Amino acid sequence: MTKDLLFEIGMEEMPARFIRAAMEQLKDRLEKWLEESVIPHGAVESYATPRRLAVLVKDVAEKQEDVHEEVKGPSRKIALGENGEWSKAALGFARSQGVDPEQFTFKELAGTEYIYVSKSRAGVETKTIVADGLNGILHAMNFPKNMRWGRYDFKFVRPIRWMVALFGEEIIELEVAGVKSGNVTRGHRFLGQDTVISVPSAYVEAMRAQHVIVDVSEREEQIKNQIKALAEEKGWNIAVKDDLLEEVLFLVETPTVLFGKFEESFLNIPQEVLITSMREHQRYFPVLDEKGALLPFFVTVRNGDDRSLDVIARGNEKVLRARLSDAKFFYEEDQKLAIKDALSKLESIVFHEELGTVGDKVRRIRRNAEKLSDLIGIDTGTAESVSRTAEICKFDLVTQMVYEFPELQGVMGEDYARKAGESEAVAKGIFEHYQPRFSGDSAPASSVGSIVSIADKIDTITGCFSIGIIPTGSQDPYGLRRQAAGIVQIILEHGLAVKLSDIFAIALDTHQHFHELKRTREEIMKDLMEFFGLRVRKTLSDSLRYDVVDAVMTAGFDDVVSVVARGAALMAAVNEQDDFKSTVESFGRVSNLAAKASAAKVRSDLLDDPAEQGLYDTWRKVTEEYRKSLDSRNAAEALQHLGGLKNAITVFFDAVMVMAEDEEIRTNRLALLAAIDRDLKAFADFSKLVWA
Repeated sequence: MTKDLLFEIGMEEMPARFIRAAMEQLKDRLEKWLEESVIPHGAVESYATPRRLAVLVKDVAEKQEDVHEEVKGPSRKIALGENGEWSKAALGFARSQGVDPEQFTFKELAGTEYIYVSKSRAGVETKTIVADGLNGILHAMNFPKNMRWGRYDFKFVRPIRWMVALFGEEIIELEVAGVKSGNVTRGHRFLGQDTVISVPSAYVEAMRAQHVIVDVSEREEQIKNQIKALAEEKGWNIAVKDDLLEEVLFLVETPTVLFGKFEESFLNIPQEVLITSMREHQRYFPVLDEKGALLPFFVTVRNGDDRSLDVIARGNEKVLRARLSDAKFFYEEDQKLAIKDALSKLESIVFHEELGTVGDKVRRIRRNAEKLSDLIGIDTGTAESVSRTAEICKFDLVTQMVYEFPELQGVMGEDYARKAGESEAVAKGIFEHYQPRFSGDSAPASSVGSIVSIADKIDTITGCFSIGIIPTGSQDPYGLRRQAAGIVQIILEHGLAVKLSDIFAIALDTHQHFHELKRTREEIMKDLMEFFGLRVRKTLSDSLRYDVVDAVMTAGFDDVVSVVARGAALMAAVNEQDDFKSTVESFGRVSNLAAKASAAKVRSDLLDDPAEQGLYDTWRKVTEEYRKSLDSRNAAEALQHLGGLKNAITVFFDAVMVMAEDEEIRTNRLALLAAIDRDLKAFADFSKLVWA
């Protein structure tokens, strides 16, 4: 026999960003408890709104399954003493299992005898243990932030106001923080009322009758469908960001989409400002035309039905008007601030107590950017734009608009710089130097933005490493991993002919120029290389097999563009399997013996066998073209050149005894193999490849 189980926790409104994780946590904990308690059950469904977390388990068995198990203990050698008495280990095992030693049996496992105990336990009725289970789950729940209320020590995400706990028609009795469970739940705060849940299976429809859509997927679908219908009716493009939709989803119990409007005069403000104000402050969805230009309308979701929507719209319009008026004031006031005056204010903003002010950071960024321009070899005009962009890239941090909306840094800098008469390259570079801002974001499109972005990010990373701030585990308060990944992304997308070690050297030189390093240069360089190595490995792992990643990373990743190209070429070759496998096997024979070579150079006058002369000639011919291909980052072509060694290697090993008795001959043959092996390992360590 089975019954459904319902558990609902009713609370004051929870923070929207906590709800999905809390809903999933409640479901996972209840599933785990049922499994550990050996209680068979059917499907488990979870529900959530701003005021409740709930889980419904179908077809829960009314009784635990009987348990029969055999537990292994110590070996016979440990369990029995010399006189045949039970040892302390055996007696301790008996106590831990709640049995008498006379119940022990011996069984052989892998040639050794061990003590075994057979245990049986009859299952109990589910209703006798479910209250303790739910109580334990409640107390085990954890959240990013907890509250205590009243005189209770119990902590939860928000104060609990009611609980529904039903097993079939029976109420599961439990009490937490003065709240007793029952079968009465609460409907929508304004449209619904208290209602009795007669059986768990009636929960969803009973809540719907009280204007609460508890099914998260259904609620989300309603919002999306209403937005889509409104967009089709009006001919609008309603910009729905997933993170905002997720937040709105957990702000409402009955969603109703409506729209409002604002004065067209506000459209003179950059649309990024208006969109940010609508999204961040009001949780509104902006409305765009077919070309992506902002229209003077907004869309929002009401927590209620469709009555008096015009009144609700006017109220939202009034609130938004005040927000946009503030934004307009900030925008107009900011334009009165000259860039040079803004830069002087950066001298009073501390970047880090050991790394100086933001003004100090800007000077380091500019120096880094100019050195990078020289390293990359850009033209004079672009270099001048890089220098100017780096000099003023942070000036908008002191504007009122960025103070109000920090996420607009760079956006406002671009706009204000353009209005102040800066060149288009400089204005765009100010915005782009923050890119990529997050995983999946675009890299800067221009050379100016790319160089300044690298200069900024490597300054932060190197500065932190220089004073001992290195990410460990999940701790990365300065976002150094994200910034390192950004540098790797920029290098790859622009195919920059720079080495990571050269970038590190520039940043370290700059820091040494402005302040004394707390750690040695060598220590910092080593840590930087290891840190970036993990970022490069992650990039490769997104598209390559682990063994291919290991192979090319071992050959070096200082040149990021090269290692990615080598990885792609090697992966393509590995997919050929048979052909390439035999080539790699020939490379392996070379590497195995090359490990025994000394530092001697190859002497052509000691090549006395046609096979070794043939290998030498082939290698000399191949290595020149191979190195050219490798230097130009044409990895597929370079690997093809290496493949040209296969036949000569095979003939060599078939005809020549490498470990000849003549020491000179032996040393020379090993030197030849070592020279070839160096070429091979400049591409990849082929021994890392794993064949199925």
